[in-house]
Amino acid sequence: MQIQEIKEYAQIRVKARAYLCYIMGRNISQTIKTGDITTVLAKLDGLNDSIAKAEAVYALDSNGVQIVDNISKNKRLAGIGKGEDRSDRAYYYKTIKDHRCTLTDPYPSYVSNTMVVTSSFPIYDEEDNLLCIICVDISLANILRMVHPSSVDSFAGALSKVAYTSFSIALAAVSLLLFIKGIISFMHFGIDLMAIDINEMFKATILLTLSLAIFDLVKAIFEEEVLGKEKKNGAGEGHQTMIRFLGSIIIALSIEALMLVFKFALTDPAKLEYAVYLITGVSFLLVSLSVYIRFNRPSSKSKK
Repeated sequence: MQIQEIKEYAQIRVKARAYLCYIMGRNISQTIKTGDITTVLAKLDGLNDSIAKAEAVYALDSNGVQIVDNISKNKRLAGIGKGEDRSDRAYYYKTIKDHRCTLTDPYPSYVSNTMVVTSSFPIYDEEDNLLCIICVDISLANILRMVHPSSVDSFAGALSKVAYTSFSIALAAVSLLLFIKGIISFMHFGIDLMAIDINEMFKATILLTLSLAIFDLVKAIFEEEVLGKEKKNGAGEGHQTMIRFLGSIIIALSIEALMLVFKFALTDPAKLEYAVYLITGVSFLLVSLSVYIRFNRPSSKSKK
């Protein structure tokens, strides 16, 4: 189960509820004049056919007890459930409270072991007494396919994941090569400490820092774009990838600037101004990143 799917469901929930309630209302009358629910229960097979991606269709009495076995195309789910007390389920007491058709948040199904949502449709008599509640279970993935197809398994979505995976592998390879080059650049001195070149040590530090920056970028891209993990709260929630990568680059450039200061101070003091230019650029990047983080931080209102 991916957190990204839950976030997408939150965005289309109103639309999904309207769609399911329309389908259920079209197949089943909400009020029964005679108080006999037999005719309603006889329509459950038709309702199951109308919602092709439904996992199970069933009915509860006014006390929340299931009064018919599940109607389902899935053999594991069909023909079970009658007599079970579901009065503690959100789709029961929320329907009682709202007095209308409802749609739940995603929750784990005990039978199918997947994330599902339940749409519940109350049936009343002429005196507004609750006779039964018709329930339809649909997996989270299927409700997204029904209402918002592009969010789960569209060609564009699959292609995007393949592309991000490919870029992640390529960048990981670059990070590995930089790491190896950085190790080699100072390992060739061996154990002769007198042969160590400070410039080579700085270059090795730069290579290793860039390797870390690219690896951090790969990790962020793969987690957010391929695995669909939720971005962390706090500063920079708008784009963690950008912040983490730029932070590593700023560190690398700061080390480079420090190296130039020492190098020019020893060899050619007249060129120290170039080191100052680089330090100024790093400072500008740091200020820009701070501004970016500030304007992408969730406001106090959105946290409530």
